[in-house]
Amino acid sequence: MKRELDLLVTQMHSVGIPYADAVREFKKRYLLEVLAHHKGNQCKAAEELGMHRNTLSRTLAELNLDTAQIRNGIRNGMRRPPMSERPRAQRLPQNVVNLR
Repeated sequence: MKRELDLLVTQMHSVGIPYADAVREFKKRYLLEVLAHHKGNQCKAAEELGMHRNTLSRTLAELNLDTAQIRNGIRNGMRRPPMSERPRAQRLPQNVVNLR
């Protein structure tokens, strides 16, 4: 992995990508990866990243990442299946007490 990162950095430098743009792109990709792992849950992603959820939210806004899109799972195919494809939960009759 280190070799791949070294190669990527060399390529970015050779084509003239400014440092600020390289850091910004890395942040975007890394944050999106962690968010995808946690299915858009910013609280869990922030915990994994070792930052406060508000800091993560602010960073996403600074990077112009659409938090609604992440939350709704449009990215990386995380969208919930339509209601017609979801299993139906069994309902208890109203006169039965749930003892769980």
